[in-house]
Amino acid sequence: MKQVKVLFVCMGNICRSPTAHGVFEKVVLDAGLSEQIGTDSAGTHAYHVGEPPDTRSQATARQHGVDLSHQRARRVQASDFSEFDYVLAMDEDNYQILYSQCPAEYRQRVRLFMQYAAERTEREVPDPYYGGGNGFERVFDMVEAAASGLLAEIRKQAHY
Repeated sequence: MKQVKVLFVCMGNICRSPTAHGVFEKVVLDAGLSEQIGTDSAGTHAYHVGEPPDTRSQATARQHGVDLSHQRARRVQASDFSEFDYVLAMDEDNYQILYSQCPAEYRQRVRLFMQYAAERTEREVPDPYYGGGNGFERVFDMVEAAASGLLAEIRKQAHY
């Protein structure tokens, strides 16, 4: 059976998408589905390629039992659109960039991540980079809600 692959995308790949990557990886591991579901993250811009996630993102995640330290920022590549089954943008701006770069046959894979958080009203995960520490906690909470919904959707679609 083919592995379902999920790519989380924000602008620089140091705050929101690494948090989503780490949270979803843990949700998948806890569900015993690490062999069936692969997870990665990337940015639409190359500002931080090769850097670890923001220390504030790492600290917030660590407080919730999620380790982001192994991740390194990378930029979205053309091959990502064919390789990943879900290309999930954190916000509308990054969604538009991804959609415009995506070949037509893969555009159904590009979505907003928050569409999977049924109990939340927000459509976008806000960028906490220039804000205070509570912004990172808010991002974590939003990502956690959407991660659960995404796993439920994948389980339903892939019959896991």
